[in-house]
Amino acid sequence: MFSITDSIIAFLISLVTTLILVYPIKKLAIKIGAMDLPNYRKIHIDPTPRLGGLAIFLGVAISLLYLRPEHDQLLEICIGAVIIIITGVLDDKYQIRPTIKLSGQLLAALVLVSGGVIIERITLPFLGLVELNNFSIIITILWIVGISNAINLIDGLDGLASGVSTIALTSILIMAITDHRTIVIYFCIILIGSNLGFLFHNFHPAKIYMGDTGSMFLGYSIAVISILGLFKNVTLFSFVIPIIVLAVPIFDTLFSMLRRFINKEGIMMPDKKHIHYQLLAAGFSHRNTVLLLYGLSGIFGLLAILFSNASIGFSLIITFVFLVLLHIFAEIVGVVSKGRRPLLRLSKTVYKKVKESSRSYK
Repeated sequence: MFSITDSIIAFLISLVTTLILVYPIKKLAIKIGAMDLPNYRKIHIDPTPRLGGLAIFLGVAISLLYLRPEHDQLLEICIGAVIIIITGVLDDKYQIRPTIKLSGQLLAALVLVSGGVIIERITLPFLGLVELNNFSIIITILWIVGISNAINLIDGLDGLASGVSTIALTSILIMAITDHRTIVIYFCIILIGSNLGFLFHNFHPAKIYMGDTGSMFLGYSIAVISILGLFKNVTLFSFVIPIIVLAVPIFDTLFSMLRRFINKEGIMMPDKKHIHYQLLAAGFSHRNTVLLLYGLSGIFGLLAILFSNASIGFSLIITFVFLVLLHIFAEIVGVVSKGRRPLLRLSKTVYKKVKESSRSYK
Protein backbone atom coordinates (compact mmCIF):
# COMPACT_ATOMS: atom_id res chain seq x y z
CA MET A 1 0.00 0.00 0.00
CA PHE A 2 1.31 3.42 -0.98
CA SER A 3 2.39 5.76 1.82
CA ILE A 4 3.35 9.41 1.27
CA THR A 5 5.27 9.46 4.56
CA ASP A 6 7.28 6.36 3.64
CA SER A 7 7.96 7.83 0.20
CA ILE A 8 9.37 11.04 1.67
CA ILE A 9 11.52 9.12 4.17
CA ALA A 10 12.77 6.76 1.43
CA PHE A 11 13.61 9.74 -0.79
CA LEU A 12 15.63 11.36 2.00
CA ILE A 13 17.38 8.05 2.82
CA SER A 14 18.48 7.54 -0.79
CA LEU A 15 19.55 11.18 -1.19
CA VAL A 16 21.54 11.43 2.06
CA THR A 17 23.02 7.90 1.78
CA THR A 18 24.31 8.53 -1.73
CA LEU A 19 25.55 12.00 -0.81
CA ILE A 20 27.60 10.62 2.10
CA LEU A 21 28.79 7.36 0.51
CA VAL A 22 30.39 9.20 -2.41
CA TYR A 23 33.22 10.28 -0.10
CA PRO A 24 34.52 6.79 0.86
CA ILE A 25 33.78 5.43 -2.64
CA LYS A 26 35.87 8.24 -4.14
CA LYS A 27 38.78 7.18 -1.92
CA LEU A 28 38.21 3.53 -2.88
CA ALA A 29 38.26 4.39 -6.60
CA ILE A 30 41.57 6.23 -6.22
CA LYS A 31 43.04 3.37 -4.17
CA ILE A 32 42.14 0.61 -6.65
CA GLY A 33 42.91 2.72 -9.72
CA ALA A 34 39.35 3.09 -11.03
CA MET A 35 40.21 6.41 -12.65
CA ASP A 36 38.96 8.16 -15.79
CA LEU A 37 42.12 9.33 -17.52
CA PRO A 38 42.08 12.22 -20.02
CA ASN A 39 42.39 11.43 -23.75
CA TYR A 40 41.52 13.00 -27.10
CA ARG A 41 37.81 12.12 -26.68
CA LYS A 42 37.44 13.36 -23.10
CA ILE A 43 36.62 16.89 -21.97
CA HIS A 44 38.32 16.76 -18.57
CA ILE A 45 42.05 17.37 -18.21
CA ASP A 46 42.73 15.78 -14.82
CA PRO A 47 42.39 12.09 -13.80
CA THR A 48 38.99 11.74 -12.09
CA PRO A 49 37.69 8.86 -9.92
CA ARG A 50 34.98 6.68 -11.41
CA LEU A 51 32.79 4.19 -9.53
CA GLY A 52 30.35 6.86 -8.30
CA GLY A 53 27.49 4.69 -9.54
CA LEU A 54 28.18 2.37 -6.62
CA ALA A 55 26.98 5.13 -4.26
CA ILE A 56 23.79 5.53 -6.35
CA PHE A 57 23.16 1.77 -6.18
CA LEU A 58 23.74 1.60 -2.42
CA GLY A 59 21.45 4.58 -1.84
CA VAL A 60 18.70 2.80 -3.77
CA ALA A 61 19.37 -0.54 -2.03
CA ILE A 62 19.18 0.94 1.49
CA SER A 63 15.96 2.78 0.61
CA LEU A 64 14.45 -0.46 -0.70
CA LEU A 65 15.34 -2.18 2.58
CA TYR A 66 13.39 0.55 4.37
CA LEU A 67 10.37 0.44 2.04
CA ARG A 68 10.26 -3.34 1.55
CA PRO A 69 7.85 -3.04 -1.40
CA GLU A 70 5.91 -6.10 -2.48
CA HIS A 71 6.20 -7.26 -6.08
CA ASP A 72 6.24 -10.70 -7.68
CA GLN A 73 9.42 -10.02 -9.68
CA LEU A 74 11.33 -7.95 -7.10
CA LEU A 75 13.93 -10.69 -6.52
CA GLU A 76 14.72 -11.02 -10.23
CA ILE A 77 14.90 -7.21 -10.59
CA CYS A 78 17.41 -7.04 -7.72
CA ILE A 79 19.50 -9.94 -9.06
CA GLY A 80 19.63 -8.27 -12.48
CA ALA A 81 20.71 -5.00 -10.83
CA VAL A 82 23.53 -6.75 -8.96
CA ILE A 83 24.76 -8.33 -12.22
CA ILE A 84 24.76 -4.89 -13.88
CA ILE A 85 26.65 -3.38 -10.94
CA ILE A 86 29.30 -6.13 -10.96
CA THR A 87 29.74 -5.66 -14.73
CA GLY A 88 30.04 -1.89 -14.30
CA VAL A 89 32.55 -2.12 -11.45
CA LEU A 90 34.73 -4.48 -13.48
CA ASP A 91 34.61 -2.12 -16.45
CA ASP A 92 35.42 0.94 -14.33
CA LYS A 93 38.43 -0.85 -12.88
CA TYR A 94 39.72 -2.96 -15.79
CA GLN A 95 38.12 -1.49 -18.95
CA ILE A 96 36.72 -4.88 -19.98
CA ARG A 97 35.98 -5.71 -23.62
CA PRO A 98 32.60 -4.55 -25.04
CA THR A 99 31.58 -8.20 -25.60
CA ILE A 100 32.04 -9.00 -21.90
CA LYS A 101 30.09 -5.89 -20.91
CA LEU A 102 27.30 -6.85 -23.33
CA SER A 103 27.29 -10.37 -21.86
CA GLY A 104 26.64 -8.90 -18.41
CA GLN A 105 23.76 -6.82 -19.74
CA LEU A 106 22.28 -9.82 -21.55
CA LEU A 107 22.56 -11.97 -18.42
CA ALA A 108 20.71 -9.32 -16.37
CA ALA A 109 18.03 -9.11 -19.06
CA LEU A 110 17.64 -12.89 -19.16
CA VAL A 111 17.19 -13.01 -15.37
CA LEU A 112 14.37 -10.48 -15.71
CA VAL A 113 12.73 -12.32 -18.57
CA SER A 114 12.93 -15.65 -16.72
CA GLY A 115 11.17 -14.00 -13.77
CA GLY A 116 8.34 -12.68 -15.92
CA VAL A 117 9.40 -9.06 -16.45
CA ILE A 118 8.37 -8.99 -20.11
CA ILE A 119 6.87 -6.53 -22.58
CA GLU A 120 3.91 -8.70 -23.54
CA ARG A 121 1.94 -6.14 -25.53
CA ILE A 122 2.17 -2.58 -26.75
CA THR A 123 -0.41 0.02 -27.69
CA LEU A 124 0.17 1.89 -30.94
CA PRO A 125 -1.58 4.97 -32.36
CA PHE A 126 -4.44 3.98 -34.68
CA LEU A 127 -3.62 0.25 -34.33
CA GLY A 128 -4.59 -0.19 -30.70
CA LEU A 129 -3.42 -3.13 -28.61
CA VAL A 130 -0.80 -5.36 -30.28
CA GLU A 131 0.14 -8.70 -28.69
CA LEU A 132 3.84 -9.44 -29.18
CA ASN A 133 3.58 -13.20 -28.54
CA ASN A 134 6.86 -14.88 -29.60
CA PHE A 135 8.61 -11.53 -30.10
CA SER A 136 8.02 -10.36 -26.52
CA ILE A 137 11.23 -11.86 -25.09
CA ILE A 138 13.42 -10.49 -27.90
CA ILE A 139 11.90 -7.00 -27.66
CA THR A 140 12.25 -7.01 -23.86
CA ILE A 141 15.93 -7.96 -24.03
CA LEU A 142 16.61 -5.37 -26.76
CA TRP A 143 14.85 -2.70 -24.69
CA ILE A 144 16.82 -3.45 -21.50
CA VAL A 145 20.19 -3.67 -23.27
CA GLY A 146 19.40 -0.69 -25.50
CA ILE A 147 18.41 1.70 -22.70
CA SER A 148 21.33 0.55 -20.53
CA ASN A 149 23.71 1.52 -23.34
CA ALA A 150 21.85 4.71 -24.28
CA ILE A 151 22.33 6.19 -20.80
CA ASN A 152 25.92 4.93 -20.87
CA LEU A 153 26.64 6.74 -24.16
CA ILE A 154 25.15 10.07 -23.08
CA ASP A 155 27.33 10.10 -19.96
CA GLY A 156 29.89 12.39 -21.55
CA LEU A 157 29.65 15.63 -19.55
CA ASP A 158 29.56 16.42 -15.84
CA GLY A 159 26.07 15.86 -14.47
CA LEU A 160 24.51 15.02 -17.83
CA ALA A 161 23.49 11.38 -17.30
CA SER A 162 22.31 12.03 -13.73
CA GLY A 163 20.24 15.03 -14.76
CA VAL A 164 18.70 13.51 -17.88
CA SER A 165 17.85 10.32 -15.94
CA THR A 166 16.28 12.36 -13.13
CA ILE A 167 14.10 14.28 -15.58
CA ALA A 168 13.01 11.03 -17.29
CA LEU A 169 12.25 9.43 -13.91
CA THR A 170 10.25 12.49 -12.83
CA SER A 171 8.13 12.25 -16.00
CA ILE A 172 7.52 8.54 -15.38
CA LEU A 173 6.73 9.27 -11.71
CA ILE A 174 3.99 11.76 -12.65
CA MET A 175 2.39 9.23 -15.01
CA ALA A 176 2.73 6.44 -12.42
CA ILE A 177 0.97 8.58 -9.80
CA THR A 178 -1.98 9.21 -12.11
CA ASP A 179 -2.05 5.47 -12.89
CA HIS A 180 -1.67 4.37 -9.22
CA ARG A 181 1.34 2.09 -9.84
CA THR A 182 2.87 1.87 -6.38
CA ILE A 183 6.03 -0.11 -7.21
CA VAL A 184 6.90 2.28 -10.05
CA ILE A 185 6.31 5.31 -7.81
CA TYR A 186 8.62 3.90 -5.13
CA PHE A 187 11.38 3.02 -7.63
CA CYS A 188 11.20 6.48 -9.24
CA ILE A 189 11.29 8.32 -5.91
CA ILE A 190 14.36 6.52 -4.54
CA LEU A 191 16.24 6.70 -7.85
CA ILE A 192 15.56 10.44 -8.08
CA GLY A 193 16.82 10.82 -4.51
CA SER A 194 20.03 8.91 -5.23
CA ASN A 195 20.59 10.83 -8.46
CA LEU A 196 20.24 14.17 -6.72
CA GLY A 197 22.56 13.06 -3.94
CA PHE A 198 25.17 12.08 -6.53
CA LEU A 199 24.61 15.20 -8.64
CA PHE A 200 25.89 17.29 -5.72
CA HIS A 201 29.34 15.78 -6.41
CA ASN A 202 28.97 15.30 -10.16
CA PHE A 203 27.70 18.65 -11.49
CA HIS A 204 30.35 20.70 -13.29
CA PRO A 205 33.13 20.70 -12.23
CA ALA A 206 32.71 17.04 -11.26
CA LYS A 207 34.67 15.60 -8.35
CA ILE A 208 33.73 12.02 -9.28
CA TYR A 209 32.10 10.25 -12.24
CA MET A 210 29.39 7.61 -12.03
CA GLY A 211 31.28 5.45 -14.53
CA ASP A 212 29.72 2.50 -16.29
CA THR A 213 28.63 1.26 -12.86
CA GLY A 214 26.23 4.18 -12.58
CA SER A 215 25.21 4.78 -16.19
CA MET A 216 24.38 1.11 -16.85
CA PHE A 217 22.55 0.80 -13.51
CA LEU A 218 20.46 3.89 -14.28
CA GLY A 219 19.73 2.65 -17.81
CA TYR A 220 18.79 -0.79 -16.49
CA SER A 221 16.57 0.73 -13.78
CA ILE A 222 14.75 3.06 -16.17
CA ALA A 223 14.22 0.19 -18.63
CA VAL A 224 12.72 -1.99 -15.87
CA ILE A 225 10.54 0.84 -14.53
CA SER A 226 9.16 1.58 -17.99
CA ILE A 227 8.29 -2.10 -18.45
CA LEU A 228 6.51 -2.21 -15.08
CA GLY A 229 4.71 1.08 -15.66
CA LEU A 230 4.47 2.58 -19.12
CA PHE A 231 4.32 -0.63 -21.16
CA LYS A 232 1.78 -2.23 -18.79
CA ASN A 233 -0.88 0.42 -19.27
CA VAL A 234 -2.96 -0.48 -22.31
CA THR A 235 -4.81 2.89 -22.15
CA LEU A 236 -1.61 4.69 -23.19
CA PHE A 237 0.25 4.69 -26.48
CA SER A 238 2.56 2.40 -24.55
CA PHE A 239 5.20 2.02 -27.26
CA VAL A 240 5.47 5.74 -27.96
CA ILE A 241 5.50 7.13 -24.40
CA PRO A 242 8.79 5.54 -23.19
CA ILE A 243 10.52 6.62 -26.41
CA ILE A 244 9.41 10.24 -25.94
CA VAL A 245 10.45 10.21 -22.26
CA LEU A 246 13.92 8.92 -23.17
CA ALA A 247 14.20 10.76 -26.49
CA VAL A 248 17.55 12.45 -25.74
CA PRO A 249 19.59 9.30 -24.93
CA ILE A 250 17.70 7.05 -27.37
CA PHE A 251 18.01 9.28 -30.43
CA ASP A 252 21.53 10.42 -29.58
CA THR A 253 22.48 6.72 -29.72
CA LEU A 254 20.48 5.97 -32.89
CA PHE A 255 21.67 9.09 -34.71
CA SER A 256 25.27 8.33 -33.76
CA MET A 257 24.97 4.87 -35.29
CA LEU A 258 23.25 6.31 -38.38
CA ARG A 259 25.91 9.01 -38.78
CA ARG A 260 28.70 6.44 -38.57
CA PHE A 261 26.91 4.24 -41.13
CA ILE A 262 26.50 7.19 -43.53
CA ASN A 263 30.17 8.11 -43.12
CA LYS A 264 31.18 4.44 -43.55
CA GLU A 265 32.67 4.29 -40.05
CA GLY A 266 32.43 1.49 -37.53
CA ILE A 267 28.93 1.70 -36.01
CA MET A 268 30.22 0.88 -32.52
CA MET A 269 33.34 3.05 -32.75
CA PRO A 270 33.38 5.92 -30.20
CA ASP A 271 33.67 9.50 -31.43
CA LYS A 272 33.21 13.13 -30.35
CA LYS A 273 30.05 13.78 -32.37
CA HIS A 274 27.35 13.06 -29.78
CA ILE A 275 24.93 15.92 -29.21
CA HIS A 276 26.79 17.23 -26.15
CA TYR A 277 30.07 17.41 -28.09
CA GLN A 278 28.33 19.16 -30.99
CA LEU A 279 26.88 21.80 -28.67
CA LEU A 280 30.30 22.37 -27.14
CA ALA A 281 31.76 22.73 -30.64
CA ALA A 282 29.02 25.27 -31.44
CA GLY A 283 30.35 27.51 -28.67
CA PHE A 284 28.20 26.61 -25.66
CA SER A 285 29.99 26.33 -22.33
CA HIS A 286 30.17 23.00 -20.48
CA ARG A 287 27.54 24.09 -17.95
CA ASN A 288 25.21 25.66 -20.54
CA THR A 289 25.39 22.56 -22.74
CA VAL A 290 24.28 20.40 -19.82
CA LEU A 291 21.50 22.83 -18.86
CA LEU A 292 20.32 23.02 -22.48
CA LEU A 293 20.06 19.21 -22.64
CA TYR A 294 18.23 19.23 -19.30
CA GLY A 295 15.75 21.63 -20.87
CA LEU A 296 15.37 19.49 -23.99
CA SER A 297 14.83 16.39 -21.82
CA GLY A 298 12.25 18.33 -19.80
CA ILE A 299 10.36 19.29 -22.96
CA PHE A 300 10.29 15.68 -24.15
CA GLY A 301 9.16 14.57 -20.68
CA LEU A 302 6.34 17.12 -20.72
CA LEU A 303 5.30 16.00 -24.20
CA ALA A 304 5.15 12.40 -22.96
CA ILE A 305 2.95 13.37 -20.00
CA LEU A 306 0.60 15.36 -22.24
CA PHE A 307 0.58 12.58 -24.85
CA SER A 308 -0.39 9.97 -22.23
CA ASN A 309 -3.75 11.67 -21.61
CA ALA A 310 -4.36 13.37 -24.95
CA SER A 311 -7.16 12.95 -27.44
CA ILE A 312 -6.32 11.82 -30.96
CA GLY A 313 -6.37 15.40 -32.26
CA PHE A 314 -4.13 16.75 -29.53
CA SER A 315 -1.86 13.70 -29.94
CA LEU A 316 -1.27 14.69 -33.55
CA ILE A 317 -0.22 18.19 -32.48
CA ILE A 318 2.16 16.74 -29.87
CA THR A 319 3.53 14.31 -32.47
CA PHE A 320 4.21 17.22 -34.86
CA VAL A 321 6.08 19.16 -32.12
CA PHE A 322 8.02 16.00 -31.23
CA LEU A 323 9.06 15.45 -34.85
CA VAL A 324 10.17 19.08 -35.24
CA LEU A 325 12.30 18.80 -32.09
CA LEU A 326 13.66 15.49 -33.34
CA HIS A 327 14.63 17.07 -36.67
CA ILE A 328 16.47 19.87 -34.85
CA PHE A 329 18.18 17.19 -32.76
CA ALA A 330 19.23 15.40 -35.98
CA GLU A 331 20.58 18.66 -37.43
CA ILE A 332 22.69 19.29 -34.32
CA VAL A 333 24.30 15.83 -34.40
CA GLY A 334 24.89 16.03 -38.16
CA VAL A 335 22.79 13.25 -39.68
CA VAL A 336 20.71 15.50 -41.95
CA SER A 337 21.81 15.23 -45.59
CA LYS A 338 25.20 16.85 -46.24
CA GLY A 339 25.18 18.56 -42.86
CA ARG A 340 22.40 21.01 -43.77
CA ARG A 341 20.65 22.68 -40.82
CA PRO A 342 17.55 24.48 -42.19
CA LEU A 343 15.54 24.56 -38.95
CA LEU A 344 18.50 25.69 -36.88
CA ARG A 345 19.25 28.43 -39.42
CA LEU A 346 15.60 29.51 -39.42
CA SER A 347 15.54 29.55 -35.60
CA LYS A 348 18.65 31.76 -35.49
CA THR A 349 17.14 34.14 -38.10
CA VAL A 350 13.87 34.45 -36.16
CA TYR A 351 15.80 34.96 -32.90
CA LYS A 352 17.91 37.75 -34.46
CA LYS A 353 14.83 39.51 -35.87
CA VAL A 354 13.01 39.32 -32.53
CA LYS A 355 16.12 40.68 -30.79
CA GLU A 356 16.44 43.53 -33.31
CA SER A 357 12.74 44.35 -32.96
CA SER A 358 12.99 44.50 -29.17
CA ARG A 359 15.99 46.84 -29.41
CA SER A 360 14.25 49.17 -31.86
CA TYR A 361 11.16 49.17 -29.64
CA LYS A 362 13.27 50.31 -26.69
